[in-house]
Amino acid sequence: MSIAVIKTGGKQYKVQENDIIKVEKLDNSEAEKLEFDDILGGKKVIATILSNEKSKKVRVVKFKNKTGYHRVYGHRQPVTKIKIEKIHAQ
Repeated sequence: MSIAVIKTGGKQYKVQENDIIKVEKLDNSEAEKLEFDDILGGKKVIATILSNEKSKKVRVVKFKNKTGYHRVYGHRQPVTKIKIEKIHAQ
C-alpha cells in the first residue's frame, strides 16, 4: 500500500488508499472526484467526496468574576468527508 501526503485547506494529511478523512470544507458537490498532488513523492491522489457536514460542537464560555456575567457560545465548523480512492505515480 502506498502512502501520500496531501495538502488541502492549509493542512497536510498522511493518507493511504481507502482512507476516509475529514478536511476543511470544499466547495464541491457529493460524489465528485477530486485530484490532489502528493507533496513528497510526486504522486497523484484521486479522492471522492462522501458528504459535506459539520464537525462536533465546540462550546466557548465567557465569564467575568463577581459581576454575574457569563455567556456560552457554540460553534460547528463545516467539514468535508472524503475517501481516498487511488494513489498512483505520475
